[in-house]
Amino acid sequence: MPWLRNLPKHVVRLEFVLIRSNSPLDHPAMANRPTYIYKIISHTSPLPDPLPDELPLSDLDAADGFMHFSTAKQVPRTLKRFFSTDPRVTIVRIDYSKVEREVKWEDSKGTGPGEVGGDDIFPHIYGRSMKATDVESSVIWERNEDWDVALESETGKSWLVY
Repeated sequence: MPWLRNLPKHVVRLEFVLIRSNSPLDHPAMANRPTYIYKIISHTSPLPDPLPDELPLSDLDAADGFMHFSTAKQVPRTLKRFFSTDPRVTIVRIDYSKVEREVKWEDSKGTGPGEVGGDDIFPHIYGRSMKATDVESSVIWERNEDWDVALESETGKSWLVY
């Protein structure tokens, strides 16, 4: 391409990168992007059926000022750490692409930003409660001696999708 010879080198390099990577999914920031995020709800606050337009915030979410979510990779640790004595939980699955612009990736306390999909970096949504239209699907899981049986079940393996 003879016209490239007259352009500054940084422009030529930029052109090469644009030609070489034509998919936004090739960008490193997209590699860790989850398909879904999950909200775990205690048995003490079961989801009403049918779902109302807006769901009330949990006490923790109201106190912290944001909704706590987990990725599929984080659900097992979240269950075992915060819901270890619950006999059952409801887990709500939310299509990440629908809420992506609202999500802030932070440590669990919401005090420090982090990389999308980082092990100890969680998706949080500020300034609103969960809406019925956010909910892609939900499941109720029963805890046996621990959460491993539910996590290792066919439903657990197929439903928790990163």
